Amino acid sequence: MKLSLICTLAGLMCTSSNADQVLNAFGEPSYGVDVSFPVHYGNILAKDDPNQPLGDRQALYDDYMKGCHDFYGKRASSCDVTEEDRWDMSLRQPQSVQNYTATGFKKVRAPERVFELLSNHWTNNQDNKEKEVWPTGNTYVNYWTSPTYMVNVEDSKLRGAGYNLKGKIWEGVKPILEEWTGMELEPSSMYGVREYTRGAILAPHADRMPLISSCIINVAQDVEEDWPLEVFGRDGLAYNVTMQPGDMVLYESHSLIHGRPFPLKGNYFANIFIHFRPTGKLLRERETPVLTDAGDDEMPIWILRGSPEERKWMREHGKKVVESPAAAPLDEVPQAAQTGNMNLLSYYATSDKKHLLHKKDVNGWQPIHEASRGGHKEVVELLVQYGADINSRTGKYSDGYSPLSLVIQNHGEDHPLVEYLRSLGAQEFDEEL
Repeated sequence: MKLSLICTLAGLMCTSSNADQVLNAFGEPSYGVDVSFPVHYGNILAKDDPNQPLGDRQALYDDYMKGCHDFYGKRASSCDVTEEDRWDMSLRQPQSVQNYTATGFKKVRAPERVFELLSNHWTNNQDNKEKEVWPTGNTYVNYWTSPTYMVNVEDSKLRGAGYNLKGKIWEGVKPILEEWTGMELEPSSMYGVREYTRGAILAPHADRMPLISSCIINVAQDVEEDWPLEVFGRDGLAYNVTMQPGDMVLYESHSLIHGRPFPLKGNYFANIFIHFRPTGKLLRERETPVLTDAGDDEMPIWILRGSPEERKWMREHGKKVVESPAAAPLDEVPQAAQTGNMNLLSYYATSDKKHLLHKKDVNGWQPIHEASRGGHKEVVELLVQYGADINSRTGKYSDGYSPLSLVIQNHGEDHPLVEYLRSLGAQEFDEEL
């Protein structure tokens, strides 16, 4: 069954026209990570279900990886190394960084002058595109069957390209991203125009820092149907965002998992990617430093203190990692709740670290929310036994989803966890937009 998803999020229209969707209790399409493509754990959650909700995505992924293995031959193991790094970063990084917006993404139109510059660059130089060379074992794009090409805006050999063009593009989009994030920004990276070709798949991922506050502009396309950008919102659900030439998607690329896991049906799809990082000053207080920007020996301001990413940064920069009992297992309990790991959760419940069973992350999620979204009834029962609030809500201001809402959205009214929560008086609260 082919369904179309229309959603409104901060004024954003999201549509999906080329993928079967999971229906929630309201008859609306919805699904989370590891359903369309492996994101966190290297496999599809429904891989053993012959009726996978999006079709046989496990077979698609296995074929995707076989393509990388065959392409590299004796160096095939490099493909697996890249995948393990992608999964690890998708788990570690979003929980470890500062978010600057409520939704994480938004679609707008690119400034007219910026789109005109990009369109002219594409038209004048498309015939001189260069095939992109990817690092050995890179699995973010299936370039072994669907090569990508660059019509680089900084390539001074191309007509009108160079630093002057890059500067105009940066300056053209910067005010929009600053207004959206509320932060003063400075450029960190720009690459494109990249041309994806027929059959292309972009694996869902979070961008490496310092790619923080970012935007994608669709410059041109020749497609038979929309090629949606799949993003996982703050609610953990997938939103498929379609783009036409001149559309610009703003996204917090360091924390928002995003990709295009459905093969491109068309001849090409050409985008440019523009990235900024915050200076530490609020937009309306440019003269008043709110945070100190990081020097070579200072941890960047967008990494949360006490997070897994902080420990990683400290180790990589030769600094002593001080593991406090409260900070060291920050990521373990939410992951255990998400995956239904009763052994690990039982250990914490009977230890002097049981307070971590209810610890909120930076976005207000507690382990009971992760367990509810995952449909793990035994885990929720354990958490409730040790004091979890069945009506706690996600969000920095506790204005998001309740455990009951998360179960119903992801698993429907008939799930045993719904009956259990309602028997305890749980209420259904949705996010207040």
